[in-house]
Amino acid sequence: MYTDGGINLRKLFISSIKGYQKGISSLFPPSCRYYPTCSEYTIEAIEKHGSAKGTLMGVSRILRCHPFVRGGYDPVPNKFSLKRNTK
Repeated sequence: MYTDGGINLRKLFISSIKGYQKGISSLFPPSCRYYPTCSEYTIEAIEKHGSAKGTLMGVSRILRCHPFVRGGYDPVPNKFSLKRNTK
C-alpha cells in the first residue's frame, strides 16, 4: 500500500469516494453512462494502480462521461491507461 506521512492514501481516497456514493450520489437518480459507474471505476482503479494513477484514471473517466458519448461497459484495464478500455 502507498503511504504518505503515515496516512494510507488508498484508504483515504476510497473512503472519500464511498462517502460521496452514500451521502451525495444516492440522493440523485443514476446518471453514469458507463458500467461500472465512474465512482466504482475510480475505486477499482485506485485498488489496482495506486492512489495517484487510480485517481488520474478516475478523473479521465469522469471527463469521458457526458451526453455525447455512447457509454457502455468500460472496465478498469490491468495496465495503466487514460483511454477507454475497448477490450
